[in-house]
Amino acid sequence: MTDYALSDATRAKYKKISTASIATALFKRGLRNQFIQGVVPVTAKAETMVGQAFTLRYIVAREDRNPITVFRNADHPQRVAIETCPAGHVLVMDSRKDARAATAGSILITRLALRGAAGVVTDGGFRDAAGIGALDMPAYYAGPSAPTNLTLHEAMDINVPISCGDVAVFPGDVMVGDRDGVMVIPAHLAEELADECTAMESFEDFVLEQVNAGEAIIGLYPCTKDEYQQQYEAWRKERNR
Repeated sequence: MTDYALSDATRAKYKKISTASIATALFKRGLRNQFIQGVVPVTAKAETMVGQAFTLRYIVAREDRNPITVFRNADHPQRVAIETCPAGHVLVMDSRKDARAATAGSILITRLALRGAAGVVTDGGFRDAAGIGALDMPAYYAGPSAPTNLTLHEAMDINVPISCGDVAVFPGDVMVGDRDGVMVIPAHLAEELADECTAMESFEDFVLEQVNAGEAIIGLYPCTKDEYQQQYEAWRKERNR
């Protein structure tokens, strides 16, 4: 758990930052395993997903505990998670990397979107994936599925530390998702990484312009020549970057 609250200003910065830049910045700090493995966008979105993690943990379903009638229970954790995930947060589900049964379907995820969630991530499957992909809200999964979660998964704990795609996710961590996938940023690093990665994105835009103009990589990326550093400073000033 964390008391960190993602500000609108920091959220806006991450909207313009790639998961690749975040991965590099985290690697500089010794964090090598923050990219959720095996998860892709249900449908690629133009806008980057940014929000703090609100988590749901599944365990292996045991048949005597998970008849279809459990959905009638008002305190069923899957339903409660949908109805309590705060606006602007990302619902992150630990589905044990098992997409053989869905962790949610289009009706629940539509409700989540209408409640103002910033996105949803599962290392398992979704049923009715086409309907989820049609939503404006970003969604990431391990693949499509048809069987209900009850056949393999039991929703157990809400907003506790989980594993998702082999990454530890703590409530309040900042989730950033683009067309490549999803990065998990420890909450205590969110502010400094936003500023550092914003600068990285600026420099890489400059580098790409140089490469497209025919420049060689050596000495340019990474920048080890003063002449390129001077050119970048002039470029940044000209473009107010």
